[in-house]
Amino acid sequence: MQLHIHARDFARTSILSLGYNLSERSNPGDLRRLIGQLRPEDCGYELIRIGAPADGGYLIPNDLNGIEYCFSPGVSTISTVENHLADWNIKSFLADYSIECPPIIRPEFVFDKKFLGCGNYGNYITLSAWKEQYLPRYQGDLLLQMDIEGSEYSVIMNTPDELLEQFRIIVVEFHDLHKLFDAVTFRLFAACFEKLLQYFHVTHIHPNNIGGSVRSGDIEVPKYLEITFINNRRVRQTKRRLSFPHPLDAPNDPAYPRLDLPKCWYRSPPLGAASGATHS
Repeated sequence: MQLHIHARDFARTSILSLGYNLSERSNPGDLRRLIGQLRPEDCGYELIRIGAPADGGYLIPNDLNGIEYCFSPGVSTISTVENHLADWNIKSFLADYSIECPPIIRPEFVFDKKFLGCGNYGNYITLSAWKEQYLPRYQGDLLLQMDIEGSEYSVIMNTPDELLEQFRIIVVEFHDLHKLFDAVTFRLFAACFEKLLQYFHVTHIHPNNIGGSVRSGDIEVPKYLEITFINNRRVRQTKRRLSFPHPLDAPNDPAYPRLDLPKCWYRSPPLGAASGATHS
């Protein structure tokens, strides 16, 4: 047994020295259960599109009445969501250290040259500190739209539950989801989703077609998913959504192959399916 462990460790070390990595695969049953928990539901609201007709646009439930503020970290070169919300008198707080100012300037925008992160240091600020900076005593419902290139997991895990629950609608682009097939990463990502699912229902999922997807057996995971959540307090009904893509969905980049939400994310996966290959 000990000889086997040493041989395995030697193989891993040798492969790492070549720039590759061997890691434990996540349990397929655990991954199927997580995907089942994330299946989108019709929560009693029509879905509307905010933002751009392609990349930078998202589907959210038509439940914006009473929302005064949106927090929108990760601006880059697109601020069409915030521009759309401003037309509905919703003010947006924007943050992104990689740019000097938003591509659109409006009086309804407040911009911070900061990255959103899990601590308050250097160029980083936490979601909690950011909210306290501008709305220290505000208790009304908020909207969160977040695309921060993989930092979303640590930000969500670091956000106090009482602040997380204050958001009525959350839209996040989750990155690197193909790493759910890795056992260590699966545990980290699953903890993030389980935290959100304490307070929210998933009401829509759209794969970013730029990243492609990875398949193993009956499980296919897009590398990037835009997921829309609605607070449990606002849910009117829970009925599975069984038809994808939604008529308002659009490819993030028409130059890349079309990528629809794999059926295992909204229907029961087939039993006994053979292993497949990686798709890009």
